[in-house]
Amino acid sequence: MRYIGVCLGASTVKVVAVSCDGGKAKVLSALVKPHEGNPRGVLADSLREMRVGRGDKLAVTGRKFRNFVNLPTITEAVERAFAFAASPGQRYDAIVSAGGETFMVYALDEVGKIMNVHTGNKCASGTGEFFLQQIRRMNLSLEEAVRLGLTATPRKVTGRCSVFCKSDCTHALNVGEPKGNVTAGLCQMMASKVLELLAHVEHERILLVGGVAQNPVMTHFLKEEIPEVVVPEDAAYFEALGAALWAMENGETGFSGYDSLFAGKGSSFTFLPP
Repeated sequence: MRYIGVCLGASTVKVVAVSCDGGKAKVLSALVKPHEGNPRGVLADSLREMRVGRGDKLAVTGRKFRNFVNLPTITEAVERAFAFAASPGQRYDAIVSAGGETFMVYALDEVGKIMNVHTGNKCASGTGEFFLQQIRRMNLSLEEAVRLGLTATPRKVTGRCSVFCKSDCTHALNVGEPKGNVTAGLCQMMASKVLELLAHVEHERILLVGGVAQNPVMTHFLKEEIPEVVVPEDAAYFEALGAALWAMENGETGFSGYDSLFAGKGSSFTFLPP
């Protein structure tokens, strides 16, 4: 029996398969794919790639798109994933989820339960997707941007507004600032966004998850300000892992096939009467 967790994020689809061995969960495989505005197609392709069949139990978490999938859904998967990924006997003050669209801080109590959640404003600057947009404008791949940023001197860019931040980057490049310095400046700005959220909670030891946790330049700047930053092996698909663990505990419904995977057409917007 496999248990499949899916996280439908703002920019990526994450799928994780786990098994239960002697009452303990074990991650079998995982994948993370950008959906580029086509979450339906990428989700279906991802499930096929993972060879999801009728004998598997599934659960879905994520943004509003989860409401258009004919599968069991949960609104919160972080706490379950944390219980699985955290080192035994180690206390963490908070979990930082740094994703493509939103940065969130989950404040933890003494036993590792979420007691409060802090989110940033809705401005796009400082998020993972904004970073990707800016390095594309510099004709850099993610690997190239990270390589350049690791040894560069960060160029200060504003983080209060995505428009101003983009203008700062454009001006810096126009006057000859090396691309690596601009990249490092963007990573430093993203780290400052995380630190702003952590100002509300104790943060001697944090668990950093989400796609942006894979950016070593940003984590470098965080580690300069926080005594201990831990990036777990499952960071890139953390919420999907939590959904898989929920399916293992509660999954009465198996996968019913691809023909009935999606609900009827709908919109995530609400409408006023005529």
